[in-house]
Amino acid sequence: MKEKILIVDDQFGIRILLNEVLQKEGYETFQAANGIQALEIVDKHSPDLVLLDMKIPGMDGIEILKRMKEKDQDIRVIIMTAYGELDMIQEAKDLGALTHFAKPFDIDDIRKAVREYIPM
Repeated sequence: MKEKILIVDDQFGIRILLNEVLQKEGYETFQAANGIQALEIVDKHSPDLVLLDMKIPGMDGIEILKRMKEKDQDIRVIIMTAYGELDMIQEAKDLGALTHFAKPFDIDDIRKAVREYIPM
């Protein structure tokens, strides 16, 4: 069975890039443009890992992370942010995020982190 990764980002281009790269790596991927879609996918598909952007209109990344953890305390989440907001990064880590990437990120760093957190 393929490991499942949920990509949550309001930027279409980033979702497509990550989707393509991770599918080539052999993962099954899901995409969400907002918190509501992300939480529905968590309910339906129980992803093994979530790549979560912190700056999403509507429900921000911290709120999405909190709600995901309410549904599944063990869900693994890597956060992505274009902003050097150390408070937000620290809050996300306190909530259980594994690590974070600043945008623009190096796609090889993401690949490596995904392999580290969900070995195939």
